[in-house]
Amino acid sequence: MKDMEPLQQRAKQLLREFKGENYLFGVNVFDRLGTEVIKLGRKASVVIDGMGQDWAASLVSETEKNLKVAGLTIAGSFIPGAQPNAPREDVFRISQALREQKPEVVMSIGGGSTTDAVKAAIALHGLGDKYPDIDIYFGVGEVSAMLSKENRKLLPHFAVMTGASSAAHLTKYSNITDVRTRQKMLIVDNAVVPQKALFDYILTVTQPHSLTVDGALDGIAHGLEVLMGIPETLLEKAMPVCLTGIEMIVNNIEKVVAHPGDIAAREAIGLGTDLGGYAIMIGGTNGAHLNSFSMIDILSHGRACALMNPYYVVLFATSVGDRLREVGKIYQRAGYLHENLEQFNGRKLGEIIANAMMRLSEKIGFPTTLKAVPGYTETHKVRCLEAAKNPKMESKLKNMPIPMTAADVDESMGSVLEAAESGELERIINLCNRSRISST
Repeated sequence: MKDMEPLQQRAKQLLREFKGENYLFGVNVFDRLGTEVIKLGRKASVVIDGMGQDWAASLVSETEKNLKVAGLTIAGSFIPGAQPNAPREDVFRISQALREQKPEVVMSIGGGSTTDAVKAAIALHGLGDKYPDIDIYFGVGEVSAMLSKENRKLLPHFAVMTGASSAAHLTKYSNITDVRTRQKMLIVDNAVVPQKALFDYILTVTQPHSLTVDGALDGIAHGLEVLMGIPETLLEKAMPVCLTGIEMIVNNIEKVVAHPGDIAAREAIGLGTDLGGYAIMIGGTNGAHLNSFSMIDILSHGRACALMNPYYVVLFATSVGDRLREVGKIYQRAGYLHENLEQFNGRKLGEIIANAMMRLSEKIGFPTTLKAVPGYTETHKVRCLEAAKNPKMESKLKNMPIPMTAADVDESMGSVLEAAESGELERIINLCNRSRISST
């Protein structure tokens, strides 16, 4: 395993290059919250996870104290954060609260779901009188287009992250769920990027085991999917971000599972997932993320991505073998892969790396096939395929190493889902020639 100190310093430098003074991260930085928020406004609405729950009592009290000491006015009662997967009902509720409180700045304090809900709520707050239907906010650049048309700006957003996972505090993505259809939809827009953010990695020590591992694997998914799909023109910029983030997580996930109070490992996971956020601001995610949006009733987001990505690695290996070989070296250094990667190319290389990724998943108790997931049915496969054909999700198809069209979905993505059901990699139809290729 590589010496972690140079890797950690590289991760921190990359994040500084990404966000500059707009992002405060590290260990024991929470007490600087108020002095940072006041730079965006003096009257703050606070949306926070865990309201009324014992585990969040100290976070709530420390937040209130910190803001008052800095001279901020709290616009009203703290607003409860969002439920998992950011249901659209929470977006409406938070947006209404913002209209009532009339803040100068909005703070979100919580995990990815609350951060995403606040992003969407701020957009709805700023545009809802003209555009009350949230469905038209989904897609790429729709919020910016509406703001330009109406000559408006959104309230500034200061995002405090409490979980090492989606890096929602750093990105242009807001994932919102329709709980009736069990389908997640996506806003992709620079207009919803928080103006400033803070992440004190020590806050993650209290994360439950499930959130720790789900979030960490989501971070790997961000780096991996961007690396596979990024155009050559952006590869030089993206590769160190993706590979450093992946390695920080792969090297430390078993440590943090075995020793949840290991601050160094917690910081490493936080840095890795933050770099995943940087990665998806350079490029975009694709197949596994898209499928995860249709499995919210049976799998957490990170778990779904971790399950599906090995199968997409096999699908894409004939197109991006050199990039995947670098990923394979990370798993090799961490002890999950023992083959000589220089001896393999194409699909076989993809299968070797896919199996290494599955070994890591098994080590931390993740399922590696859909049939092992309680509640999985054929309905989920149908939902995945139909969602992939939705024009609002077209960006995910275009981000693939060989861009898919809606016409490709049933055959190519269908074969990946079939393989993921059974664990039989040979079921995957190669995208280059649309024929089944032997795994030998």
